[in-house]
Amino acid sequence: MTTILEKDEAHSLIDRMPADATWDDLMREIYIRETIKRGLADSVAGRTKDVKEVRAKYGLLE
Repeated sequence: MTTILEKDEAHSLIDRMPADATWDDLMREIYIRETIKRGLADSVAGRTKDVKEVRAKYGLLE
């Protein structure tokens, strides 16, 4: 899934970061933002699984 860059959002993200932020910090923020955005889109589209189903698949306790 490719996301169109919205310059205003990019500027806002950078402006909220501390003055000593690194490129790695910026990349992490972008990654987190995009991961959340994709997760919300999956949720809206009904592409989710019940926690019990995931736990059972990986043998995790409830």
